[in-house]
Amino acid sequence: MKEANVLFAHRCFEGAYYLAGYSVECAIKACFARKTQQHDFPDKKAVDQIWKHDLEQLISAAGLEEEWDRELKSNRIFNRKWAVVKQWSEQKRYSTKISSSDARDLLSAINDSAGGVLIWLKKLW
Repeated sequence: MKEANVLFAHRCFEGAYYLAGYSVECAIKACFARKTQQHDFPDKKAVDQIWKHDLEQLISAAGLEEEWDRELKSNRIFNRKWAVVKQWSEQKRYSTKISSSDARDLLSAINDSAGGVLIWLKKLW
């Protein structure tokens, strides 16, 4: 997120958008990793599931579905922020048409202290 913010500040909206989305992906994967004890050999199916870029599939693979569903139902702000974040895709890295408002909205949805997705994920890892 630090680099995404720097890119945004320098009007590199495509890069800011792309990296910001990866911060959410990495945070979800960190939650998965936290559940793996040192010297454990994780189940192959679980590892295969976490080797994706789809954020909703990653939520499931990381075992966060219950917490995620509870947060979506109880926190309207988080729900709105998630609606923005779930539009991200790793395929956006090839886009040359990310507007400043698209990038700003994603960064806000991820970092907002009142319901940002990354703020929520940090509580879980």
